[in-house]
Amino acid sequence: MSLMKHEPAGKLRLGVLLSGGGTTLLNLLSEIEAGRLNAEVAVVIASRECKGAERAAEAGLDVHIIAYKEMPDNEAYSRKINEVLDSAQIDLACLAGFLSFWRIPSRYEGRVMNIHPALLPGFGGKGFYGKMVHKGVLASGVKVSGCTVHFVNNEYDAGPIIIQRAVPVAEGDTCETLATRVFEQECVAYPEAIRLFANGQLQIEGNVVRVLAPGT
Repeated sequence: MSLMKHEPAGKLRLGVLLSGGGTTLLNLLSEIEAGRLNAEVAVVIASRECKGAERAAEAGLDVHIIAYKEMPDNEAYSRKINEVLDSAQIDLACLAGFLSFWRIPSRYEGRVMNIHPALLPGFGGKGFYGKMVHKGVLASGVKVSGCTVHFVNNEYDAGPIIIQRAVPVAEGDTCETLATRVFEQECVAYPEAIRLFANGQLQIEGNVVRVLAPGT
């Protein structure tokens, strides 16, 4: 990915893609409502009927269910997602527990973020999602875990890293207790990464993200 820098232009229009409970979406909505994030959720895409889609609808958001199993192939599936995001004129797509593979077109390079519940590049890639991430962390014996916000490319969990926040792995941790501790940091890291993007402070050079000083 070549050097690129988003230029801020008013309120950021977000497209949120999810597959589960929608807790990350709720956190972003809370940050927006509190005035800490100058953005709006322009559209929500769910890969299946789920609690997250219900919560988005209850919040009055524009929700689209795009189920992979109803599409002939990944190309058609990705094209449908692109159409919905294009129609909503989003500035940034935010994956929020989205479990289907969306092949990102070149026009969205540097405009798609994901939050992963571990410190990449460890415990990432195909098959490492949700509880499986924390299970892998605990089985490995590492003493520190955390979360990673990164730009997304067309390889699982391989895009340029924007922000990481760490948490200790405690004696006696279960997947559930570790997940709770990690999610607390996700709620800080994701909005912060989006704020940096909105302020034009993120610059991608190859696979490295430079965080620029405000007004640079």
